[in-house]
Amino acid sequence: MWERGLVLSAPGKAILHGEHAVVHGKVALAVALDLRTFLRLRTCAEGRVCVRLPGVGVLRSWDIPSLQALRSGFAGKRWEEDPAAPVGSRPCPCLNSPLLTSIADFGESKPPSVEQLDTLREFAGIAAGATAPESLATLAFLYMCLAISAKYGDVPSMDILVWSELPTGAGLGSSAAYTVCLAAALLSACGAVSCLLKEGESTARWTEEELTLINSWAFQGERVIHGNPSGVDNAVGTWGGALRYQSGKITPLKRVPALRILLTNTNVPRSTKVLVAGVKEKILKFPAIMNPVLDSIDAISQECQSVLEVMSANPSPEHYPVLEELFDINQHHLNVIGVGHPSLDRLCRVTASHGLHSKLTGAGGGGCGITLLRPDTSALAVEAAKRDLCACGFECWETSIGAPGVTLHSSSSLKAEVLHALTES
Repeated sequence: MWERGLVLSAPGKAILHGEHAVVHGKVALAVALDLRTFLRLRTCAEGRVCVRLPGVGVLRSWDIPSLQALRSGFAGKRWEEDPAAPVGSRPCPCLNSPLLTSIADFGESKPPSVEQLDTLREFAGIAAGATAPESLATLAFLYMCLAISAKYGDVPSMDILVWSELPTGAGLGSSAAYTVCLAAALLSACGAVSCLLKEGESTARWTEEELTLINSWAFQGERVIHGNPSGVDNAVGTWGGALRYQSGKITPLKRVPALRILLTNTNVPRSTKVLVAGVKEKILKFPAIMNPVLDSIDAISQECQSVLEVMSANPSPEHYPVLEELFDINQHHLNVIGVGHPSLDRLCRVTASHGLHSKLTGAGGGGCGITLLRPDTSALAVEAAKRDLCACGFECWETSIGAPGVTLHSSSSLKAEVLHALTES
């Protein structure tokens, strides 16, 4: 039962193939990373809701009556502000605004309105236009907490702690992993989804119907953070494995092999918006040259999907040379369309010197790259590659793709590092 508290997690995501081409109607394959965001929910007796994200510096707390009043639109009731109350728990002048009549107008299919978000920003003391991770994480929590409780009943007094293995701002779905965890925890707290972890079980997952509900609310959280997200990241966080995305349609792959990878962050900042615009400009300038490149990237995505589906039934080593060659071809294409970067070229050269194959993942222009590891790649070879990558100033993780989606955990199923973070934070 969740009343004893619960721990759950959701995976990050990487794009395996189809970056940028997907913007132009081509197929992209997104995969779940076994780097996860963990959430611990505990009940508390103070009549408050607390949320802590030590990784981005969030420590916020609100009393439940204030949240209930905010959610209901205050029905004309005016609050007397307590000058001794901490910032974020005091009612603000906007709480008497007619805009609050929209606060009760929540739903898993309704995007958050500008008025709702402006009201929540003022309530939480977040500056208009603030885009720092701590501001957006706080805003998403408030919106989801109020919206879910408006539909399914009040949340109890609770303390939520979130800790992540995922770096923020690296294009690895960290915000979606967070909103998927929040959706699952808040829906569980309100009784909208069940908590199926039985005595003696190490992990459990929800029914397909419940996962669909979790995903829809996680998407609302992503809307708060990103404005107009595709829905891919939260779908990967919810269902895990791999999915195909094309022209707004998301199709989970039925079975996906777990593949070992190195994930490398070059730590080179980039603007996705600028990169996407650059690709579009190049296509308009050289359509007869660039459109066939996009068609080829599309074919790579579809060929990779076919290989993965075959590997699920027959995980033979003979498939790895094909996957490696697809990595190499796609990386060349991504350079052709203008989203490469010297740091990514260096990443590919370093891993090639160890007999490994890499490509960028996500927007490019820096950011992250993925390196495929065969089952027989030795630990010594992996460590040597990681050492050389770190010597370039990069961050590197050995992980896998095709990880499970949002999952409920017993304490015994957690790695020591995770257990320590959720206990000591």
